[in-house]
Amino acid sequence: MINFRMFAKRHRKNIVLNEPEDNRVFEAAKIILRKKIANLTIVKTKNSEMKCKMLEKLGATIVTPKKYVEEFSKKLYEIRNGKINLKDAKKLILNPNYFGVMLVKEGLADGLVSGAAHPTSDTLRPAFQILRSNHKASGAFLMKKQNKYFIFADCAVNINPTEEDLAYIAYDSVKTAKMLKITPRVAFLSYSTNGSGKGAEKVRNAWKLFKKFYPKLSSCGEIQADAALNKNVRKIKWKNCPLDKDANVLIFPDLNSGNISYKLVQRLAGFESIGPIIQGLEKPVNDLSRGCSIKEIVDLVAITSIQAL
Repeated sequence: MINFRMFAKRHRKNIVLNEPEDNRVFEAAKIILRKKIANLTIVKTKNSEMKCKMLEKLGATIVTPKKYVEEFSKKLYEIRNGKINLKDAKKLILNPNYFGVMLVKEGLADGLVSGAAHPTSDTLRPAFQILRSNHKASGAFLMKKQNKYFIFADCAVNINPTEEDLAYIAYDSVKTAKMLKITPRVAFLSYSTNGSGKGAEKVRNAWKLFKKFYPKLSSCGEIQADAALNKNVRKIKWKNCPLDKDANVLIFPDLNSGNISYKLVQRLAGFESIGPIIQGLEKPVNDLSRGCSIKEIVDLVAITSIQAL
């Protein structure tokens, strides 16, 4: 596992923060600028003028949507290909989330981190509309505690993924793990292990599809969480399980199970959660939980910088 703050510092990228009115975002921005983890473009919002002035003194670039509204609205209109009219495009550009994504799309920034003060949908809707994806995007969390690291997915985007969706979620999660220098071992989780229960065919088939992407990677499915995480349990429940060591990339069968699980692990087991790290977009846009800490904001900015390399 890399020290992602140090790694980001060595490759300074320009990341947009569009919620400077939120005190956590403001404090995180000061840390990022002082420690030179990333360059920051700050979207000036209502009631954030004083905070923006302070951040500008620390080296941040301050921007407002009004300056770009004519240029960006025409480009957004073209991107949406007739699904909105030009008048509506201008209104959307004045929205900090749409404006922030357009800054990334147009190469004026390398990535965006938002969501501390907005629902996930407000961050992801413009990202999915503006930034192309070859398959369905997904949201992974890096779960870390001392020297233990896990990738949980999908915990943010796909409510009821298909077999193919699950395979791509795992495909992108492996890429995320490798980006963070985590050696991936993938488990497609279920209430059933290797056919012990009925109704887990979707998970089992997703694993089969995934193996076409990574035939030599250590993986298994469908498997219960205790078996995926404990070799002794695994020997009992699946004697010849192809998972050679305990899993560290956990693929959940639906959004309910993924989102509930990461929050339980965070709150009950004391793991730090960073994300969701949005996977599958052409350029990085990442979402914060509204319950995020200052540290989580700083770390997600660092990870966004690494994604942009």
